[in-house]
Amino acid sequence: MSENDLSRIVFYSALKVHQTLGPGLLESAYEECLFYELKKLDLKVEKQ
Repeated sequence: MSENDLSRIVFYSALKVHQTLGPGLLESAYEECLFYELKKLDLKVEKQ
């Protein structure tokens, strides 16, 4: 997988999370949901 492919996946996953949850939540809420979305795509992900 190229860096462009990975960047595209992360961007659209983050966009999906933000559109679903909406604005105004703590960063930790978005982080947890993005972590979940990326794990669903079988990507190796680590939290901060």
